[in-house]
Amino acid sequence: MKLFALGKSTSKVEVQDISKFGIWLFVKGTEYLLPYSEYPWFKEAKISQIYNVQLVHRDHLYWPDLDIDLEIESLKNPAQYPLVYK
Repeated sequence: MKLFALGKSTSKVEVQDISKFGIWLFVKGTEYLLPYSEYPWFKEAKISQIYNVQLVHRDHLYWPDLDIDLEIESLKNPAQYPLVYK
């Protein structure tokens, strides 16, 4: 039996880890941490809801099960995009 190397991922966004601190995303070659302290919407979400993320229009992340939208630019430069949660 021969083993073959797996091909490259076809997804441009991947949830790499869900920890007690937050979510690790790999988006278009860059890794991001979304801490629950700054992204509280994910803290009580189901794992399946977090993993169901889509990259829309090359720079927009969307979690349809949670109705959450985030721009990739806001992950790169969070200080320029203050989040307001009430």
